[in-house]
Amino acid sequence: MTGYGKSVTDTGQKKVTVEIRSLNSKQLDINTKLPWIYREKEIELRNIISQSLGRGKIDLIVTFDVIDEEPQAVINRNAVGNWYRQLKEITADHGITTDDNTLMQIIMRLPESIRSEKPELTEEEWLTLSNTVNDAIRELDLYRIEEGKALETDMRGSVVSIIKHLEEVKVYEAGRIVRIRERIVSSLDKIAGSVNADSNRLEQELTYYLEKLDINEEKVRLAKHCDYFVESLASDESNGKTLSFIAQEIGREINTIGSKANDASIQKLVVMMKEELEKIREQVQNVL
Repeated sequence: MTGYGKSVTDTGQKKVTVEIRSLNSKQLDINTKLPWIYREKEIELRNIISQSLGRGKIDLIVTFDVIDEEPQAVINRNAVGNWYRQLKEITADHGITTDDNTLMQIIMRLPESIRSEKPELTEEEWLTLSNTVNDAIRELDLYRIEEGKALETDMRGSVVSIIKHLEEVKVYEAGRIVRIRERIVSSLDKIAGSVNADSNRLEQELTYYLEKLDINEEKVRLAKHCDYFVESLASDESNGKTLSFIAQEIGREINTIGSKANDASIQKLVVMMKEELEKIREQVQNVL
């Protein structure tokens, strides 16, 4: 299910911004974009997301703006001391006269005299970051809930339409078997003169064939599947897979009714039920 959440926290030294985007996916796929100082906590951040968001393609983006600039470079005292002693010895050995100021200017340009010092992530800052991520997740969940309500309304409407079309089948079903029987008997009468047939056996075969066209069981099962689908929609649990399975069963019954119908008007209703079912199938893919 799609969603978006954003949270911003001011730590005093940094303004941390967390964004989480979610797209529908059958599996949980987490992509992270983190500043170097937070990369050591990537596994912990992934765990927070996996525990809160069931599945989906998740993008976690963390950025920060420095408010109180921290020193990024320090003098390496040990290296400077070593360079100084070595240079003093070399100048003495070669009779070179130089003052300490000149030596220090040379030393500060030598490797390792100045080093970059990366600030460490403190426990306090990590707690702030994790809380900010959780805030963004909660905002994303609210987004998902609103979208879920809209999906539920649409799917309920589609189920209502399927049930309505199923009720309309009854209008055309009453005389369906009679019409099919008359059509078969009429065709047999046309060839009766050239074929010797046992009338009793013919009646038995005709009855057997017409029983195969009965769709009462399919109608009952279809109505029950629709009721179960609506009941499952009201569940507070994550049941996207359950809804998908029920939709498959609804489709199976609709297809069977269509294959047995032998009636143009019922076939039209079957097509309309399939259109509504296709809407449900597309929307179920967005349900966790």
